[in-house]
Amino acid sequence: MDWNAWHDKYDDPSSDYAQRLGVVRERIRDALDTAPPGPLRAISLCAGQGRDLIPVLAQHPRGREVHARLVELDPGNSERARELAAQAGLENVEIVTGDASLTDHYLDLAPADLVLVCGVYGNLRPADIENTVATCAALCATGGTVIWTRGRMPEPAVAPQIAAWHEQHGFEKVWLQEPEFQMCVGAYRYTAAPKPLEPGVSMFEFVGYDVLYPRPA
Repeated sequence: MDWNAWHDKYDDPSSDYAQRLGVVRERIRDALDTAPPGPLRAISLCAGQGRDLIPVLAQHPRGREVHARLVELDPGNSERARELAAQAGLENVEIVTGDASLTDHYLDLAPADLVLVCGVYGNLRPADIENTVATCAALCATGGTVIWTRGRMPEPAVAPQIAAWHEQHGFEKVWLQEPEFQMCVGAYRYTAAPKPLEPGVSMFEFVGYDVLYPRPA
């Protein structure tokens, strides 16, 4: 998979991916609007080029209050994210080129006020999705928001299951995409007691959508 070229889907405003991106940005804005006063922390797993978080931070009144860390394995995408953050003058946005599944990347920022797991769950096996949701209970501060995405096809039952897992692990629904929209976006607030983030843990194996759901020859 060419993950740089994959981002071209966002450039077509009629695509499902561009529409999903717009919804995720709305949820980020809402999370910042309702966050407590003072400095904020944000974490983005498998952040790609940062097209969801960086533009919102650049325009939001509280954007400069956010210390954000975006973790992305692909060097080309992470370099593009650095360029976008620099162009926006976001000095508190940190781009890490590395394996986003490793908890060590987040130890000094967790628990965060905002956690993004966008464009991730469609590339994971169900057991790893549940494990990542459970780990988000340690990544996210009490009162903080997790925003996640998952396409409804080819397994329509997965998105509702992800929503249920969040509720099982101490989150309450803030917003969930309507069922008729193929790209499901969820925003969930962590309401339980803080949990420690264990070092040296891998939350998931990024298998890839093209491997999990290969097209017929």
